[in-house]
Amino acid sequence: MKVRNKVFVVTGAGGGIGRELVLCLLSKGSLVAGVDLVPRSLEETAGLAGRYEDQFGGFVVNVAERSAVEALPEQVIRRFGSVDGLINNAGVIQPFCRLKDLDYSAIERVLNVNLLGTLFCTKTFLPLLLERPEAHIVNVSSMGGFVPVPGQTMYCAAKAAVKLMSEGLASELLQTQVRVSVVFPGAVATKISENSGVSTPRPSGGSGGMKPLAAKEAAAIIVRGIERDTQRIFVGKDSAMMDKLYRLNPGYAARAIANKMRTLLPH
Repeated sequence: MKVRNKVFVVTGAGGGIGRELVLCLLSKGSLVAGVDLVPRSLEETAGLAGRYEDQFGGFVVNVAERSAVEALPEQVIRRFGSVDGLINNAGVIQPFCRLKDLDYSAIERVLNVNLLGTLFCTKTFLPLLLERPEAHIVNVSSMGGFVPVPGQTMYCAAKAAVKLMSEGLASELLQTQVRVSVVFPGAVATKISENSGVSTPRPSGGSGGMKPLAAKEAAAIIVRGIERDTQRIFVGKDSAMMDKLYRLNPGYAARAIANKMRTLLPH
């Protein structure tokens, strides 16, 4: 689906990949409803929109609150008249610790934002998308959605659920005009740790020589995937490489990640 003159809803639009998705879509002629929990972050995104500001509308919504999400379509329709695309990008990580040490409050937050937030937005906007001549849903999972990362077990579980939900939805919609993409970012330079209220230690041995991808480049890859109707979008060489390795030898891939992270988790 070409994005020009299409209306997109983008969650997590106040920073990181979400902000860059907004700016990339605007530059390609889209109209964008940016959704975020933090008003100031949305204002900063609007400021960066510059000459495209008439194409952008900011909406302060907590995607983990179903009632707030269900009230959003009416607001977006009032502003833009229709909705052609939904990008579920909002997400948080968990504190870096073993499952046995992870508080239930942290578990619930990760599941509520990453999984239920994606579910709420998808179910709420899907009826509108089914009315359009063509439409697209993009759900952001993670490289951790298909390979385990010790210290982020519940984050990975939530993102794995997003992966399977997206793939199931794609199958259900095969006979419709709505396409579904699931995105697997690897290491991307964002402030997700800061925005999640989590300090993230660096693994020993560094990142294996691979620098985190710039958020702007990640957004460009995702938008390109939308325009090509790509069902599985890998963001970064690390994600694409780990996908191949994990399918070839899951045990080896899991051990490789565990070895890289072992110094971060006390026994």
